[in-house]
Parts: sequence; structure tokens; C-alpha cells
Amino acid sequence: MSDVLPLVEARLCTTLGEPDARAAVTFLGTDRVEVLRFTDRDQDGELVRYATLGMSAQPMADPTAVLADPVRGPRAELLISVRAGLADTDKVLRPLAILAASPQVEGLIVAPGASLDVGEPLWPGAPFTSVLVAEPGGLVEDLELDEPLDPVRFLPLLPMTPNEAAWKRVHGAQALQERWLTNGTDLRDPARRSVPLD
Repeated sequence: MSDVLPLVEARLCTTLGEPDARAAVTFLGTDRVEVLRFTDRDQDGELVRYATLGMSAQPMADPTAVLADPVRGPRAELLISVRAGLADTDKVLRPLAILAASPQVEGLIVAPGASLDVGEPLWPGAPFTSVLVAEPGGLVEDLELDEPLDPVRFLPLLPMTPNEAAWKRVHGAQALQERWLTNGTDLRDPARRSVPLD
């Protein structure tokens, strides 16, 4: 099913423009995962977007299933957006590839509302070691595939501080996102502080 990936790359490029850099990471026993970097501008300055390419080559399998279905099952790629020039965010490539490989390595199904932890800063000096998986469709639309394949969903990742991750475990993803919204948190700031949680 590797013919899925050219379609995924085309969707990313149509939406985000041509990537200005790409890197490939291969983990023992897994397919290669590429991370593409796109540069964009919004009203507040330059953004860098990182997108995985390779996670959607195979469907994510239910970890309780005896045999993984090679055709059916959710497919996804991961996206993270940060403001440019404020931190060495290009080092997020490896943590992002680790997260993209986690369905193959650990049998995870990555879905909106989930927390993913890499156990180390997402980039040098980052106050984040984990991310919240947000709802797809806002930045890059789902990519419909021919039956019986599930569509590829492009899942945004929102970096969380350790305090936010702990608070989210107790109160849930929705409550944390509402807290961010209420406080006007710039989730693209690579050096932001934790949102007030008291």
C-alpha cells in the first residue's frame, strides 16, 4: 500500500506549498518515516510546519486484535506548527518520527484527544516533552482513498508542558483546550510557559 504515500505528499504540497527541507528516519523493524518542513506566513510572522510522511502507509491496528488487518483501519499523518526563529525547532524531526512510528512499534492507535510523550524535550531547551493530538481537518483536509481503505487524517499536535500533560490526564483534553483558549495561549510559541492551571 506504499502507493498511498505519493497521494499523501501531493495533498500536503497542495495545501502547504513545496517543502523546503525533508529528512528520513528508519527505526529497526519499521518502515521509513520522512518529516517534511514547510515555511508559511501568518499575520504574526513566519511559521514552520513539520509533517510526517510514512505513518499512513499502513493502517493502525487495534492492539488487542490477534491479527492486524493489512487494509482496513485508521490512517494518519502528524503535523506540528511553530513560530520560526525562536528556537531550534528543526530538532523536532526525530521526536516527530518516533511518534509517527509508534503505531508500528507499540501497536498504538493515535487519535484526537490522546497524549503522546517522547520522554525528552521536543527540541533543545523546549519546555515540552509531550503533545496533545488535536482534531483533524482544520489545516489539511482528510485524504479520501479508494474503498475499502480508510481516509488519511492529518492530525495536528499541540505541545504540552509536563504540568499541562498532568492536568489533562485528570481533567481531559477538552478542558485543557478550553483553558488554552480562555487564556489566549499561543500554541505555536516554541518557548511559551504553561497555561495557568489553578
